[in-house]
Amino acid sequence: MNNRVHQGHLARKRFGQNFLNDRFVIESIVAAINPQKNQAMVEIGPGLGALTEPVGERIDKLTVIELDRDLAARLQTHPFLAPKLTIYQQDAMTMNFAELSATLGQPLRVFGNLPYNISTPLMFHLFSYTDAIADMHFMLQKEVVNRLVAGPNSKAYGRLSVMAQYYCQVIPVLEVPPTAFTPAPKVESAVVRLVPHTTLPHPVKELRLLSRITTEAFNQRRKTIRNSLGNMFSADELEALGVDVTKRAENISVAQYCQMANYLADRQASKES
Repeated sequence: MNNRVHQGHLARKRFGQNFLNDRFVIESIVAAINPQKNQAMVEIGPGLGALTEPVGERIDKLTVIELDRDLAARLQTHPFLAPKLTIYQQDAMTMNFAELSATLGQPLRVFGNLPYNISTPLMFHLFSYTDAIADMHFMLQKEVVNRLVAGPNSKAYGRLSVMAQYYCQVIPVLEVPPTAFTPAPKVESAVVRLVPHTTLPHPVKELRLLSRITTEAFNQRRKTIRNSLGNMFSADELEALGVDVTKRAENISVAQYCQMANYLADRQASKES
């Protein structure tokens, strides 16, 4: 028996497919999502419908985004879900979530068991649409959830932590063992809730600058900030911003990174004026 086959579907390595099949875990996730009628629920990667079915039982309409043609086709003929579903057979990375929210007339509630090979770029894509999103619930590799929730001074804290926390409140919901999936992945999984801030705690004037600073700093995380960001800031500038230049990327708070990005934006603006 091929353990990559589940409900007659062969899990595809290139899509990073692992199918959830533990009833208790599924019920816990659906309870955490707490879908309500008349909400704009959107599932990314419904797969064989492990979450789609129990969520679909509670609501009248559900939008799903599924890249795998065979799986999208199965959903189109699903005995009780089909009439409730709007199916987009495309890559979620190409989805305009602002347009989808406008079509549905309200902010989106996004959820999914995300394939681990696309989870990080997909979250960055979704962060650019946080104005159109009410909340997100994702099953991810536990290590990715640890990075999302990590604070400064920890090994897991990185660019993903800073960017996620810039946009959202990040709340770990539950841990999921490999045995809850077919085929069982080699890693632990966890569910996380991301709630976009209604008011950004540390607004940044130019997001590409925050992105650039965090990329430079964390790409050289063994170096001190004085060295890793030396091509953008002088040591005096950093000290003036209250940044200890002897610290490393992982010791700098989200607020400090945002402050640095704004300082850079102001400096560029004064040069141009």
